[in-house]
Amino acid sequence: MFPALYLTRAESGATEAALRTLSPDDLPEGEVLVRVSHSTLNYKDALAITGKSPVVRSFPMVPGIDFAGTVERSADARFAPGDAVVLNGWGTGETRWGGLAGYATTRADWLVPLPAGMSAQQAMSIGTAGYTAMLCVMALEAHGMQPDAGPVLVTGANGGVGSIAIALLARLGYTVTASTGRPEETEHLHALGASAIIDRTALGSPGKPLQKENWAAAIDAVGSHTLANVLASTRYGGVVAACGLAQGMDLPASVAPFILRGVTLAGVDSVYAPLARRRIAWQRLAAELPAELIARNTRVVGLAEALALAPELLAGRVRGRVVVDVNR
Repeated sequence: MFPALYLTRAESGATEAALRTLSPDDLPEGEVLVRVSHSTLNYKDALAITGKSPVVRSFPMVPGIDFAGTVERSADARFAPGDAVVLNGWGTGETRWGGLAGYATTRADWLVPLPAGMSAQQAMSIGTAGYTAMLCVMALEAHGMQPDAGPVLVTGANGGVGSIAIALLARLGYTVTASTGRPEETEHLHALGASAIIDRTALGSPGKPLQKENWAAAIDAVGSHTLANVLASTRYGGVVAACGLAQGMDLPASVAPFILRGVTLAGVDSVYAPLARRRIAWQRLAAELPAELIARNTRVVGLAEALALAPELLAGRVRGRVVVDVNR
């Protein structure tokens, strides 16, 4: 028997979340059975738990879009009992039971071997947010961005993606400006590597189609007016990697930054990214993100605490990463 966060749908249509005890027989079929050590509480998980957005496509559901643990049983020769693995995305926690439980079943194609020297807790301190941040950095690099090109803006700086993006960029030698709505976290953002801090209100309202050229590049996890203003204030030939929609899914922008300044908007998807790109991202995270920085940016909780924290995360009152020790 093992603990799990368990989501059901009430007759009213509302999502009901509870801590339940399950058995392996309750799990859906899968090529690989993983004994989960740690998962995380991501923005998408919080939406699923609270029912604030139709993230979950079928009920009942165990949420958790990522997890790290050890293989217990495998029908695929690529994995053997005892192998340490990590999983991100592929609809896990949305269409297929996820990682906020003691065990999970999954497809072998979706698993990535845990990099040597990285613990399960460290992997989930990075989690989908950090893995997405690395994909964003890789997108900037793929479009020719180098540290000497100029300052890079990171929006949603206190969130999971933003905080790790700052740390990665700073370690690579970029000058990073952090956009946040929580000025009280300035010291924390400087510790991550941000050189300057701006208030998110400067970007969050409707703005001009073209603005002063401030940023050589940007990583945006916010969307809506924020992304539109970031594009409008990106320098000639700059690159913006977009990976989130914390402010909204809309993009009230014009074509001006693209056709007058040659700005590139690079979309970053972490859910269905190819396996080869995932392996590179995780190997680079293991090599380029210091363990002490990971620990400083992390809060470890149990399943019951994760349930209570979901509304706080949606309200923007959670700093950095929330790791869930599923056995705590």
